[in-house]
Amino acid sequence: MYRVVIIDDEPIIVEGISKVVPWADYGCEVTATACSGLEGLEIIRKLRPDIIFTDISMPGMDGLSMIAALRVEFPEMMIAILTGYRDFDYAQKAIRLGVNRFLLKPSNMDEIKEALQFMADTLNKRKEQENALKTQNTAEVPVSPAAESEGAAEQESSGNEDSSEHNSSEHNAGSFIVKTALKYMEENYTQKITLAEVAEKTYVSQWHLSKLLNGHTGKSFSELLNHIRIDEAKKLLKDPSLRIGDISEEVGFMDVAHFSKVFKKLEGISANEYRNSRI
Repeated sequence: MYRVVIIDDEPIIVEGISKVVPWADYGCEVTATACSGLEGLEIIRKLRPDIIFTDISMPGMDGLSMIAALRVEFPEMMIAILTGYRDFDYAQKAIRLGVNRFLLKPSNMDEIKEALQFMADTLNKRKEQENALKTQNTAEVPVSPAAESEGAAEQESSGNEDSSEHNSSEHNAGSFIVKTALKYMEENYTQKITLAEVAEKTYVSQWHLSKLLNGHTGKSFSELLNHIRIDEAKKLLKDPSLRIGDISEEVGFMDVAHFSKVFKKLEGISANEYRNSRI
């Protein structure tokens, strides 16, 4: 049986979908429900379900960021979202992040069943492909070279198509998380922000965020934060009335010595030399 988790901050919707949908008819069972996004994430990471139905407009959580986090951590998971948003751009972004079905509230039973059928069929197809690959080299019945070649080609084509779709949505999700992280850093660079804090805001682990930042930008969290801070410092250095120490503090460095060291490392000259060359 495929494991299903339902997440929505409206208990009546959670209860309704859980009880009314004939899950067993699709080879599924509801293993858990949640009434908040954060609770839902905890359950998903613990139970690793095959399918989730989730709202994406819950208090305290950015729905698209949550979907991106899930797609990066669980690329094989089937995701159907339930939402009151009727914004086409929002729907397009969700689909690019790898959402399998986009259901507008109020959804009728036929729509929910169609989404469930599609996701169950997709999972069944994957399972069949996996089984075929496992038995391909152990079959005892002789097969002609031509038939064997044709069968292998069909499996490879199907597998490549599925893999390409997964890779695309996973890349889009990773890119979305990186952009969200960088935006948060650009808005909060004056504060003492940490990798753990930014990871929490993007709903992924520190390890995942660090890996994504390196993979998409080629830089570590600290390097990116330093670049943001030094770029802002360069703007402030154009004002001769501002002291180096004040600028250092204003862009988020704890002490001027560290600021000076980082500035020279990135720019090749000291902050004073940079100022003098620009005034």
